[in-house]
Amino acid sequence: IKLLRAEGLENVFKRHERLANATRAAVKALGLELYPKESPSNSVTAVCAPAGIDGQEIYKNLREKYGITAAGGQDHVKGKIFRIAHLGYADTFDVITAIAGVEMVLKGMGHPVKLGAGVAAAEELLMK
Repeated sequence: IKLLRAEGLENVFKRHERLANATRAAVKALGLELYPKESPSNSVTAVCAPAGIDGQEIYKNLREKYGITAAGGQDHVKGKIFRIAHLGYADTFDVITAIAGVEMVLKGMGHPVKLGAGVAAAEELLMK
């Protein structure tokens, strides 16, 4: 509560929106789709796993190989999406790190990814 009061509630909401927008820009720059396509959340970005790649494996690789906290889909979207959080104490470099991890994991899983494309898109928004 002290940290929330120190930053100010309105500033917290703006930070979450800024991080969410940067994450969404990165996802699109990587040629991936958001889930859902409309009305995304400022607390977490859900990303459709590329065809032929299990979303559960993406988030497990993020955690195991790079120490990045992410989550998979639940219920009917289990294995079809993975989620990147940008809520709470998340900051600029948490988003950059998560996006870089997604790029490396997807490349390692055989998906054609231009390393740095997502990070560059996120950085463009985060520098404003």
